[in-house]
Amino acid sequence: MAAPRTEAAEIAIGPLPADFDRWQDLLDLVMAAFAHMDGVIDPPSSAHRLTVSSLREKCSKERVFVALEGDRLAGCVFLDDRGDHVHVGKLAVAPDLQGRGIGRRLMEAAEAQARRLGRRSLELQTRVELTGNQSTFARLGFRETGRTAHAGYARATSVTLRKDLADGAGAH
Repeated sequence: MAAPRTEAAEIAIGPLPADFDRWQDLLDLVMAAFAHMDGVIDPPSSAHRLTVSSLREKCSKERVFVALEGDRLAGCVFLDDRGDHVHVGKLAVAPDLQGRGIGRRLMEAAEAQARRLGRRSLELQTRVELTGNQSTFARLGFRETGRTAHAGYARATSVTLRKDLADGAGAH
């Protein structure tokens, strides 16, 4: 009997391959990872607007890192170079693999990419209602820098978090 797997050591993290063709699998991963937000956040997640076509388009404009367990897509993160910082979006880990450090390793890849680009920080947004996400990102070195409201909302719906990279202009 094999010991239970508790770490992400057997998970490979790397850039989305140039010949990637598993768009439905990637969409399914994002949707599964974001499903727990349904009925919790208002307005609903923008993940619901993703299609295979729009996901392919998003991947053509942003740098994407994936986590693979063998040939299974275990996680992903989308990175958008915004000039002074790298915006982190759609960090997703398969629900049955969460808690094994995959998200942390994807965020380490995001940080390394930002450093390669000479950017001084990572920035992301999470929803006001997702206090667990806010705590997780705080443990990874992010701090709140603002709150914003989606169109049509009088209250804050998103929290902006930033992680400063002390030597972002020339490291790695």
